[in-house]
Amino acid sequence: MATEKKAFVLRISPEMLKELEQWAQEEFRSTNGQIEYVLSDALKKRRKSLRQTPNRNQEAEN
Repeated sequence: MATEKKAFVLRISPEMLKELEQWAQEEFRSTNGQIEYVLSDALKKRRKSLRQTPNRNQEAEN
């Protein structure tokens, strides 16, 4: 299944980039692949967290 990907510029400190490059190498990924993996994992955790917490709008109304 082919998915279309959108390119964009990412501004990142040299120190953070170096650490991401090392992490990617340890996990046999490209730097871009590692960034995608980390972002994907963070989004999955966020979605799970949002499903487990009550609707904030309902809390504000009560």
